[in-house]
Amino acid sequence: MTDRKIRVMVAKPGLDGHDRGARILARCFRDAGFEVIYTGCHQTPEQIVAAAIQEDVDLVGLSCLSGAHRALFPRVVELLREKDAADITVIGGGIIPEQDFDALYKAGIKAIFTPGAALDSIVEWIRTNIKPRA
Repeated sequence: MTDRKIRVMVAKPGLDGHDRGARILARCFRDAGFEVIYTGCHQTPEQIVAAAIQEDVDLVGLSCLSGAHRALFPRVVELLREKDAADITVIGGGIIPEQDFDALYKAGIKAIFTPGAALDSIVEWIRTNIKPRA
């Protein structure tokens, strides 16, 4: 048994440089008692996956406002599978049209949070669905 805190990585894949929401989430997660790693903007899926594995995170939260979520989010999940790290959960957020939700869920994204989602509801989803990896 471990008392390890849930480790959450917040990442901004692609060319999207708008990170106010991601920084707010990172702080919210820290205040909720999670260990938080924030990768900053302009990360490739390969960089995100390498950092997630190196930091031994339980969850990767991807934020995208540029419309590239259909390519970038599934690529992160695919790379995690290729690296034998499919036990790292991936969630997404940002400007994501509802018609894209099904494709993202089918690609392995476990939850999607769009602007206006209550921070408490995101924290509660994490607490309910994520357990620290062994």
